[in-house]
Amino acid sequence: MPSKKNSQLLNIYDRMVSHFGPSRWWPGDSPLEVMVGAILTQNTSWTNVERAIGRLKVEGALSASFLHQVDEAVLSDWIRPAGYFHIKAKRLKKFFNFYVREYQGDFQTMQNQPLEKLRRQLLSVNGIGPETADSILLYALGMPTFVVDAYTHRIFSRHRFIDEDIGYEDLRAFFMDRLPSDPPLYNEYHALLVRLGKTYCKKKSPRCEECPLKEMGS
Repeated sequence: MPSKKNSQLLNIYDRMVSHFGPSRWWPGDSPLEVMVGAILTQNTSWTNVERAIGRLKVEGALSASFLHQVDEAVLSDWIRPAGYFHIKAKRLKKFFNFYVREYQGDFQTMQNQPLEKLRRQLLSVNGIGPETADSILLYALGMPTFVVDAYTHRIFSRHRFIDEDIGYEDLRAFFMDRLPSDPPLYNEYHALLVRLGKTYCKKKSPRCEECPLKEMGS
């Protein structure tokens, strides 16, 4: 029988699904495209990321070997729509250097690694933080890790499920300790929290009375 906390988290999930419907996240035509998007989406909107990825597609640049070898200045120009393009070009280069060096740019080899080992490796790559690493692991590789972000923190702290000062790793563990280890569930749960945060649980002027979780609390 699920614990009360587990039941509450699943109840929250059910309410969001009933309200929003399925999210079908993360957008991307291939695992590699999702990896690129996870890095490019740092500090920008997805609309800008789509423009940058569109340019990479036009240039025929969406392959591990190409992104490993391409000149960083050229890559910076191509991803300009994503913002902070010089920084993000460096991060893409470092990631694909790692990907080719450790896994020969082979998705299946990477996917066959133990989750925690691969997560530690990703976090050792300069510019790859916990949220980006977990996004790559969950959305590109289909591995059971929960992605948390500012929306997750805001929603669950406002409903007093978590302390305001909780860190990323503890917040990730909060979900992973209480939910089944199920990548599709983790995928949809995070996507729904993003939609809830953007629509109702806004940083300023939240729409609490209209929120599907307005009666929920710890």
